[in-house]
Amino acid sequence: MKALCWQGVNRLSVEQVPDPGIVNAQDAVVKVRLSTTCGSDLHLLGGYIPAMRAGDVIGHEFIGEIVDIGPEVRRHKVGDRVVVCSFIGCGRCWYCSHDLWSLCDNGNANPEIAQMLLGYESGGVYGYSHAMGGFKGSHAEYIRVPFVDYGAFSVPDGVDDQSALFASDAAPTGWMGAHLGGVGRGDVVAVWGCGAVGQMAARAAMLLGAERVIAIDRYPERLAMTERHIGAETIDYSSTDVGAELRERTGGRGPDVCVEAVGMEADSLGPQQIYDQVKQQLWLETDRPVAVREAIHACRKGGSVFILGVFTGTVDKFPLGAMMNKGLTVRSAQQHGQRYIPMLLDRMAKGQLATSHLATHSMPLDEAPRGYDLFKNKLDGCVRAVFRP
Repeated sequence: MKALCWQGVNRLSVEQVPDPGIVNAQDAVVKVRLSTTCGSDLHLLGGYIPAMRAGDVIGHEFIGEIVDIGPEVRRHKVGDRVVVCSFIGCGRCWYCSHDLWSLCDNGNANPEIAQMLLGYESGGVYGYSHAMGGFKGSHAEYIRVPFVDYGAFSVPDGVDDQSALFASDAAPTGWMGAHLGGVGRGDVVAVWGCGAVGQMAARAAMLLGAERVIAIDRYPERLAMTERHIGAETIDYSSTDVGAELRERTGGRGPDVCVEAVGMEADSLGPQQIYDQVKQQLWLETDRPVAVREAIHACRKGGSVFILGVFTGTVDKFPLGAMMNKGLTVRSAQQHGQRYIPMLLDRMAKGQLATSHLATHSMPLDEAPRGYDLFKNKLDGCVRAVFRP
């Protein structure tokens, strides 16, 4: 079959790879219908994620059709149209039973790598390095889905493929940020980042009762999309002081909840950017926490900050004093998608959650390297590139 393979830093190619098959009794093989780029994939391209090997198939956000199942699969059958959570959960361990699915004890086939890097084993993710399990990714014609009864969800007939695709990762990640960030009725919420996850966090905050939602970015097309499709207010950080603007819009207090949806390669226009880029290139820090710093400083006293962006290691100049003295609650997680995906599909079916606009560019899998170039370099207004095998 054809698949998009990582060949080294900033090098991707479409290659012929072996077809997947049933390995364990709870597996399924899914024929991919659509798969999409994700901001966290850019960390793979940039060489910031360890344990990648030439030939690894990338991609983790997808919808498809089940074409084969193992003998112990009970909740699905051949022919089901399913969206699959990007994180692999066994459904039985302590973490899965407590709805902490991305922390599953059994989803990562290579736990020793994460133990060495992070001090603790992480969950497993499709197409996201051998540190996260070494699973083949979704930018392919077919993919093996372990623990399919817990990770795959049947798509309602009224929800089209392009909408349901984003229930795999972007929508549940964004919803989790707003939900676990503690958004409540009447809150003012600020979201850093107007990519797919940031837009979904903003929409989730609205549906959870926020009075005002303010999204922060610098790309005009993303800001316009967030205003038009999500209905949030926006701030262009390249043209104003974000902290001062947020205080102005909140009566001097700052937002009640701040959601960081940018991650380890955050940009800024000031000296922080130069400082963090130099430190990162010298491996004196692994991640650029510009947006996290700004969220902590901007949040009102006693407020909540949720870190959704992907981080892999250490950061410098973390404002611990501001966090402690302001009495902030700071949380973070990789997405617990199985907790949210059924609810999100239901909201899509009822017209409460629109996602199809996120797919700004659609192309055959053969053109996936070009799609990643558009996505990485923010060319032609690309928010997400979607691939058709």
